[in-house]
Amino acid sequence: MNQRLSSRVCGHGRAKGIILGCLLVSACARLPDVRHPESPVNVPTVPSLVNAQGKLSDKDAAVVLARRLGPSKLTAQALAGLEEAATGRPLIAGNRVTLLFDGPRTIAAMMAAVAGAEDTVNLETYLFDQDPLGMAFADLLIAKQRAGVQVCIIYDCVGTLGTPQTFFDRMEQAGIRLLPFHPVSPFRQIGRWRINNRDHRKILVVDGKIAFTGGVNITAAYSRSSLFRSSAKHPASVGWRDTHLQIEGPAVATLQWMFLNTWGHQKGAKLSDRDYYPPLQNVGNKVLRVVASRPGSDFEIYRAYLLAIGGATKSIHITAAYFVPDREILKALMGAARRGVDVKLILPSVSDSGPVFYAGHSFYTRMLKGGIQVHELRTSVMHAKTAVIDGAWSTVGSTNLDMRSFLHNTEVNLVVLGDDFGQEMESAFREDLRGSDEITLEHWKRRSIGQRCKEWLSRLISYWL
Repeated sequence: MNQRLSSRVCGHGRAKGIILGCLLVSACARLPDVRHPESPVNVPTVPSLVNAQGKLSDKDAAVVLARRLGPSKLTAQALAGLEEAATGRPLIAGNRVTLLFDGPRTIAAMMAAVAGAEDTVNLETYLFDQDPLGMAFADLLIAKQRAGVQVCIIYDCVGTLGTPQTFFDRMEQAGIRLLPFHPVSPFRQIGRWRINNRDHRKILVVDGKIAFTGGVNITAAYSRSSLFRSSAKHPASVGWRDTHLQIEGPAVATLQWMFLNTWGHQKGAKLSDRDYYPPLQNVGNKVLRVVASRPGSDFEIYRAYLLAIGGATKSIHITAAYFVPDREILKALMGAARRGVDVKLILPSVSDSGPVFYAGHSFYTRMLKGGIQVHELRTSVMHAKTAVIDGAWSTVGSTNLDMRSFLHNTEVNLVVLGDDFGQEMESAFREDLRGSDEITLEHWKRRSIGQRCKEWLSRLISYWL
């Protein structure tokens, strides 16, 4: 394990050591039974669809969906109706969505957007390290604040546990509004202390007109590319493999609202009077849904995943940084494989979280016996959280397929409908497959006793990881 990864492992290890005792005595929350809803689900024949002009009529919505969904329109439209009933979120049309792969391209796009900001920059992140990349990003934010742009930052206090307070003090002294999410010290939030509930979202909204979300944090691991679409075989160093999205169009307002809602929910300081919701135009042809979750919410992301997996007819292709599925997700994947769906998972071969890594391994035998194909990415750390189902339902976001993301974290994902975007996602999935090794059942049976013990122990505490 290289020094870069080792330092991140130690950083996360320290954070988990501090809060482990609290986690072990916390009450166990439960995920909803999506198969048997508490009340009847009224599924719309045509899903609700909004764009820059407002809500479309059912007739117009049907036309837009038929045009965007391609050959898979019947299945995708039915799934979209179920998803709307389960999440309460409408589809949003008229967007431009750009896939960004790995850190350098993502960070460059984000910094370019910030550099062009004229009114507001709102950033919500899990990791914000004091390293060369973090310092460069902070310097840019400070420069924009001094130029008259209002910069607001929400940062998670466990994710930034290893970041010196002086790093944030410097930004605050420049006028940037800072909001630490659920401070580690209980005295900072008396009566509202929730150490097990973390903000894992990555959202950047600039001027209310351009937004970014996905899996990329602001840390040195993203200063270098992985081997994704690279001809290099033996690079001196590689970055984490991740996926992010750049969004323009009406959906930006939803991400802006989610940032401001978190700010209010955490009782952040009163914000200055700015134009947070400028008029937005239809700038593209992507139809998407923004789904979000926080502890005690309606589990929108979990419901969307279960419905999509349960409705798959051809393929389920998932890249997962941290894969510790609950019973229902696992049953849905196994059921899809049994009915002939091509179920492939790309998981990490090296991770920054040992217990989560081994807890995920504890599911391999059952999945391999059940017809699920498991692949592990070589060399770089897999940090992407993506899925493409039947080539028409795609999601990219901050949510891992584990209990922590579904139950304890504040998360956000975008679900994009359509064969054209699905083809882009499939192309990326095939490229990651090219850089991965398939895990066969025969090979897996030969793993050591020591590894099996780590899997067993990690599985025991998987709820709290």
